[in-house]
Amino acid sequence: MEIRWLDDFIALARTRHFSRAADEQHVTQPTFSRRIKLLEEEMGVTLINRQTLPLSLTPAGEEFLTLCEQVTDRVRLTRDRVREISAGQQRRIMAAAPQSLLAHFLPEWLAATGWQERIQPYLRATSWVASDYFQALARAECDLAICYWPIGRCDLEIDTSACTYRVIGHERLIPITGLNADGSPCALLPGSRQQPTPWLAYPKRGLLGSAVKAHLARLPQSTYLTAQNENLYAAGIKELVLLGYGMSWLPERTVAAELANGTLVRAGDSRWDVPMELRLYRHQHQSHAELDKLWSELALSRL
Repeated sequence: MEIRWLDDFIALARTRHFSRAADEQHVTQPTFSRRIKLLEEEMGVTLINRQTLPLSLTPAGEEFLTLCEQVTDRVRLTRDRVREISAGQQRRIMAAAPQSLLAHFLPEWLAATGWQERIQPYLRATSWVASDYFQALARAECDLAICYWPIGRCDLEIDTSACTYRVIGHERLIPITGLNADGSPCALLPGSRQQPTPWLAYPKRGLLGSAVKAHLARLPQSTYLTAQNENLYAAGIKELVLLGYGMSWLPERTVAAELANGTLVRAGDSRWDVPMELRLYRHQHQSHAELDKLWSELALSRL
């Protein structure tokens, strides 16, 4: 199978039109249609529903599109890295991180270490869930992954056995709420059985959700919460908290400005804070000179 066939399929999925997709790929429509047909024959399934206007993808086509995007992204990344090596340049180290760390931790950490020119954030990773980072490390899609990690015992279904890490910082998930029109907090801990506190939750099996769940289980005081919704991402939850829909636990760095200007306030005191480490992970079987050098420097800086 040719890589250009995957690009053809992505173009067709985006335009939903054979002529426009052919123009994008700089070929005639008959040539383009023939390549799509050869792709379907190679895969042994129908990928395009040609009976709809505009064209649509079959269920197999939808799944194949996801795989095409992953493969072509990986090919482009590999091509860029090979070209850097060929040009005699230092290989860039690709670091994956959630959006909250990309915005509120990574720039300061890079400045403090002096590695701004050696580490490049992998922007595709900002919307990943925790397990995605370790899968990407295993397939060498990125070199490093920066993750929040619970300090206490926590029920996490994430296999990190093939990776090693260094702790590069600390964070706290703190209980935060917005304000009512009269200036009072929208929601306060611990709530009661009769009036549970409205809660904007993370999925319980996710990393942040598991950390909050484990911390509450360790507290001697009962907590009464009613989940209003679930959201994987701290940024999305923060928006709902700002709109006054309840309280949630958010990374302290992400709400520092709002706490300072009073648009957000604590929903509980420090006993409710969930301590977290900021871990920098790498895969044990992925190695290159620049990554190994940085990893050694990081170890020396901690001595």
